[in-house]
Amino acid sequence: MEIGVSSFGHRARRPDGSLASTSQSIADLMEGVRLADQVGLDSFGFGEHHTLSMPVSAPVTVLAAAGAATSQIRLGSAVSVLGTDDPVRVYQQSATSFAVSGGKVDLTVGRGSSVDSFPLFGYDAAGYDRLFAEKLDLLLAVSASERVTWSGATRPSLDDALVVPRVDGGRKIRLDTGGNPGSCVRAGVLGIPLSLGILSGSTEDWVRWGDLYREAADPSGHRPGRLDIVVASHGFVAADGTEAKRRYFGYESEAFAAYASEHGSFSIRGRSREAFDADAGPGGMIFAGVPTKLPTGWSTSTGTSGTAGTSSRRISVRSPRRSGWRLSSSSAPRSPRRCVPRHR
Repeated sequence: MEIGVSSFGHRARRPDGSLASTSQSIADLMEGVRLADQVGLDSFGFGEHHTLSMPVSAPVTVLAAAGAATSQIRLGSAVSVLGTDDPVRVYQQSATSFAVSGGKVDLTVGRGSSVDSFPLFGYDAAGYDRLFAEKLDLLLAVSASERVTWSGATRPSLDDALVVPRVDGGRKIRLDTGGNPGSCVRAGVLGIPLSLGILSGSTEDWVRWGDLYREAADPSGHRPGRLDIVVASHGFVAADGTEAKRRYFGYESEAFAAYASEHGSFSIRGRSREAFDADAGPGGMIFAGVPTKLPTGWSTSTGTSGTAGTSSRRISVRSPRRSGWRLSSSSAPRSPRRCVPRHR
C-alpha cells in the first residue's frame, strides 16, 4: 500500500486571518510538494478547478514544476478535466512533465466534479459525457502510438499524425470518478487504473464501486487482480484524534460553503456536524484523526493506494506542514528511501 496527498491549491489563511492570493496559493502548493518529498510520502496529486477558492487551473503545468523541484515522490494530476481540454495537448504536456521529472509523473483524467470549465473554454455542458468518452478514446490512442489515425464527432480527425515527445515505457493513464457507476464500468472495460474521489459515504459503499470495476474488467479480458485502484479522500491528521476532528470539521464546513457560494448552490450550506461525524466515524470515508488509524480505512476500501487532501480555505499554512510530517512519520509504510525528518 502507498500513501500520498493531493490538493486543489486551496488558499491558506494568513496569520492576520486574510486569505492568501491565488498566486501565493500556487507557491504554497510547491512548498507542500517539496515537503512531502522530503518526509517520504509516496505521491502528491494536483487537482483541476477554476474557482477563487481552488485556483489550480492547470495541473499538468504544476506537474512539470514539481517534477523539477522534487527527487523521489511520484506526482500526478488529480484530476485533469479531459472533457474541456485537448487530449493530444494533455498527452504532450504530461509526457514533457514525465521527462523533466525523471519519470515520476502519472496522469489521471476525469469528467470533472463541476462544469466550470465548459463555458470558460467554449464547450456546451450538454455534451458532458459524450465529450469525455471521445476525448478519452483519443487520449488512449495517442498514448498507444506516436503515429495516430483517429476520427470522432467532437473534433477534427487525425490522419497518421505524429505526437511527441513520447513517454519511455508507456504512459499510465488513470480514470477518476466520484462514484459514477458508468465511469467504473468504463475503466474496467478499458482495463485502465481507477481512482475513486470520495467526499462522503461508507467503506461498504465504495467497495461496491471497486467490485463493479473489477467485474467489468473480467469479461473484457483484463485480469482483475492486476488492476490498480486509488482511493482519494479528504483527511486531516493531528497528534490528538478528537482535536483533529474538531478542527477539520470547521475547515471542511467552510470549504463546502465556499463551493456553494461560488456556484450559486443553495443546497449546500456547509457541513452539518451530524453528517461530518458519520463520515469521520468508524466505517466512514473522511479520515480525520491520528495518523496510525488512517490506513485501515483505505485498505478496507480495496484501494492499493490512498491519498488524503485537506480541503479548506481556513486552514493555515503551518497545519498542512505538520500534518504531512505526522502522516509520513507515523502511518506511511516504511521503505528503504524513507527517512524521519526533523521538525521545523
